[in-house]
Amino acid sequence: MQRVTVPNETLLPEVGRMVQEGLSVTLRGKGNSMLPFIVSGRDSVVLQKADRLQTGDIVLAEIAERHYVLHRIIALDGDRITLMGDGNLSGTEQCTPCRVLAKAVRIIRNGCPIDTDSRGERCKAALWRRLRPMRRWLLAGYRRIERVKGVMRS
Repeated sequence: MQRVTVPNETLLPEVGRMVQEGLSVTLRGKGNSMLPFIVSGRDSVVLQKADRLQTGDIVLAEIAERHYVLHRIIALDGDRITLMGDGNLSGTEQCTPCRVLAKAVRIIRNGCPIDTDSRGERCKAALWRRLRPMRRWLLAGYRRIERVKGVMRS
């Protein structure tokens, strides 16, 4: 199978258009901003139209002209949405509801779908939000464990 790389500025507006037409789109995770919930290169997300947004949702949003993130909603305040990656220590972004292109409804991990709206996933995300002051150490430990697992597989 041939791999094609398309820049986000080209791909993601098209993803948004497809989702608004009622289609589901699956994208492979890239980057570390959603660790430990979405692992780059291993996990994919299934995106669909966001009929209703709530705190804890993972959304694909345009936060600035041609700049997109797949991050979790940490606050809703009228017409302002505050986003933060689960793997981020402090940085947040803001957008309006009309800039949300899609909502992640499933994470595909090793071929197994994980419903992002399930009670278990919502509880894990809420706990992770409360652990924010300790994320630096938790993420460092997570990365160390993943590195050791990678060495053991080799």
